[in-house]
Amino acid sequence: MFRKNHPADWMWSEALDLVDRAERMHREFFRLSRSSASWEPPADVFVGGDEVSIVVALPGVVAADVEVATEAGEVVVRAQRPHPLEGACGAVRQLEIPYGRFERRIRLPAGVYEVVSQELTHGCLILRLRRR
Repeated sequence: MFRKNHPADWMWSEALDLVDRAERMHREFFRLSRSSASWEPPADVFVGGDEVSIVVALPGVVAADVEVATEAGEVVVRAQRPHPLEGACGAVRQLEIPYGRFERRIRLPAGVYEVVSQELTHGCLILRLRRR
């Protein structure tokens, strides 16, 4: 049983939280892929009939810099998120937001899809695909 005020339980809980955070950071920052991308943005996928809608979180990314392609049963989103304070600061004290080149591959349901619409709004890329 977990006792919130017991020092050993609190330390164990903190240690597990740190391990979870380190694993998440490892996945996000040090992921190597075929395109030398260094991180993956989170994405939501919604399926209804012959359509798939995908929302990819891309705050700080300019729409003109986003490349979307369909490849072998996947939709691939590539771009780069620049650091907004590049060169304006001294030493980094805390860095949690990933910057740089990214690539996100999202597996699609069976079939051949085409991108029907692509919109970057409020920091989210919204893709709509339709099965041919």
